[in-house]
Amino acid sequence: MAEPRPKPPDGPSGGSRLIPFHVAYLALALLGVFLLRDLWVQSQAVAPIPYSEFQQLLREGQIAEVLVGSDEIRGEFREERDGKARFVTTRVEPDLAADLEKYDVEYAGRIESDFLPTLLSWVLPVLFFVAIWMFLLRRMMSAGGGPGGGFMAIGKSKAKVYVEKSVGVTFADVAGVDEAKAELEEIVAFLKDPRSYGRLGARMPKGVLLIGPPGTGKTLLARAVAGQAGVPFFSVTGSEFVEMFVGVGAARVRDLFEQARGQAPCIIFIDELDALGRARGAGPAGFGGHDEKEQTLNQLLVELDGFDPSSGIVILAASNRPEILDPALLRAGRFDRQVLVDRPDKLGRAAILRVHLRKVDVAPDVDPDAVAALTPGFTGADLANLVNEAALVATRRRADAVHATDFTQAVERIVAGLEKRNRLLIPREREVVAHHEMGHAILASVLPGCDPVHKVSIIPRGVGALGYTLQRPTEDRFLMTRAELENKLAVLLGGRAAERLVYDHLSTGAADDLARATEIAHDMVVRYAMVPELGNATWVNETAPYLGMTVPRGAREYSEETAREIDCAVRELVDRAFDRALAVLERNRAILGGGARRLLDEETLGQDALEALFEKLEPEPEAG
Repeated sequence: MAEPRPKPPDGPSGGSRLIPFHVAYLALALLGVFLLRDLWVQSQAVAPIPYSEFQQLLREGQIAEVLVGSDEIRGEFREERDGKARFVTTRVEPDLAADLEKYDVEYAGRIESDFLPTLLSWVLPVLFFVAIWMFLLRRMMSAGGGPGGGFMAIGKSKAKVYVEKSVGVTFADVAGVDEAKAELEEIVAFLKDPRSYGRLGARMPKGVLLIGPPGTGKTLLARAVAGQAGVPFFSVTGSEFVEMFVGVGAARVRDLFEQARGQAPCIIFIDELDALGRARGAGPAGFGGHDEKEQTLNQLLVELDGFDPSSGIVILAASNRPEILDPALLRAGRFDRQVLVDRPDKLGRAAILRVHLRKVDVAPDVDPDAVAALTPGFTGADLANLVNEAALVATRRRADAVHATDFTQAVERIVAGLEKRNRLLIPREREVVAHHEMGHAILASVLPGCDPVHKVSIIPRGVGALGYTLQRPTEDRFLMTRAELENKLAVLLGGRAAERLVYDHLSTGAADDLARATEIAHDMVVRYAMVPELGNATWVNETAPYLGMTVPRGAREYSEETAREIDCAVRELVDRAFDRALAVLERNRAILGGGARRLLDEETLGQDALEALFEKLEPEPEAG
C-alpha cells in the first residue's frame, strides 16, 4: 500500500507568492517617502504672504511673474526675500490684468477642474482602508499557516501532521514501560497488516487511552507507535479544541476526522484529554449546559462512533486525570483499551537510563543500576533531566566524560536543591545542623528495615534546607508494615531528638521532618487502620490517583468523638517515635558527638566514611 504523504501547505506562509505582495508595499512606501520629501521641499521654498503685502510688492516692482488661479496667486520674486524665491497668496480682486500690465509683470491663468480632486477625495480614502484591511487579512491568514488558517478558518483543525521520518521515535527509544509497550505493539501490527489480524473476525481497537502520572512517557509512547507503524500521525492537545465561540471546537473535531479519513491508515493523538473530556453535568446543582466544552465533547463522541475500525484510524489519547473524564468517553466502542503507564521500577529506571546514556559520553564507573537505586519514584522525564544535569555538572568541571560522582551531585541537586555555599551560618548553628543530620543517620543505621545512608552533608541547599541526609533504597517497596512505618517515623524525628539530647532545646530546623512524620502518622490512623482502638475502618477523604492530591468529600463523615480519637492516635504515634529516637541516641551519644565533629570538619561524609564511623553502634534492644 502506498504511503500517503501530507501535502505541503499552500498560501502566503510559503513559496514565492509573497514576493509581489511585499514588493508592492515596498514600492508604495518609497513613493510615499519621495512625495513627502517633495512636499516638504516645496513648503520650505514658498513664502505665504497676505494679499495687501502682494499689492505693496507689486507697486514696488518686486514681483517678476505670477500664475493666477481662481482662488490663489502664485509667483516669483525678482530677488529672494528671507531666503525664499516664490510666494503664494489668496486672490481677492477678480481683475488683476490691468495692474499686472501696469507694473510690467508676466502673468498667466490656470484653468482648474474640480473633477479630479473630487474623485480622488472619494477614491483615495476607500483605497487606503481597503489596503489596510487586505494587509491585516493576509497577516491573519499567514499566522494560521496558510489560506486555511487564521480568522477566516477558525473552525479548522490545528493538528500537526507528521509522517514516519518526521516522528523519528520508535519502540527502541522507549524503555521502562514494557507492559504498556506490549499493548501498543499490537496496534502497530494491526496498522501494518489489518487483513492478517482480522482473519478471525477481530477488529482493530478504536481508541486507546494512556493514563498515568505526568512525565511517565505517554506522549513518547504515542509517537513511538506512529514511528514504528510508519503512518501519518496527527498530534493535537485537548485545549486546542476549546475556543470562546460556541461551535468552533465541534467544527475542529469534524475537520480533524475528515483529514484523518483522507490520510488513513493513520493515528490521531489527543494529548491532555481531560481538558476536553471532563465529565458533563458537573456544574451547579448537577445540571449540564450548552457551553463550548460540552458541545465539543458531544461531537467527539459522535465521531468516535461514526468511523469504521477497518478504515485504519486509531485514536490514542493521554491523561493523568482519568477520574474526571466523562463515562461516555471511556465506554467500550470508543476507548476500548486503557493502558496504565506507571512510574518505572528499579529495573525500568535502569533501562531508561541506558537509553539516555547513549546520548552522552560516560565513564566506565557509571553503573545504571546504582544510579537507578538512588532515584526511587523518578519518572522517565525525571531521569532524562537527571542525565542532562549530570552532563552539565561534568561540563562545568571541564571533564572528558560523565562520572558516577556527577550523577550523585545531579541527584542531590534535583532532590535537595542547589548548593548555597554563600549562605554563611554562625558556628553555633553549624553545630546544631551537624548533630541534627547525624541523628538522622544514626537512626537510619540502627533501626531494621531502613534504607542505608548514602551521604550526609551540612552544606545548605534549596530554599530552607541547612543540611540533608541522603538514603539509597536497596529495592522498590510497594507494601510496608506498621513496624516499618514506625521506624520511618523515628528516623524522621532523629534530628529533633539529637537537638533535644545535646542542647536541651528545640529549634525550627525540624519543621519539614515534623510535617512528613505527622502526615505518615495520620495516614497510618485514617487510611491504613493501623490503630486497634479505631477498628478496621478508614476515615480518609477521596484521594485523586497519580497526583497525590486529596479531594474532600464535603461534610466530614465521622463524629467529633471519632475526630478526637484520631487526633490522639496521631499524636501518640509521633510522640512514641520521638521517645524511641531519643533513647537510641542516648545509648550512642559518643558516636553522635564524634560524627558531628567530623561532619563539621569535612562538611560531607560518604557511605564508606559513615560505615566506618557506625561500626560500634549499639542496636536497639528487642521489645519485651
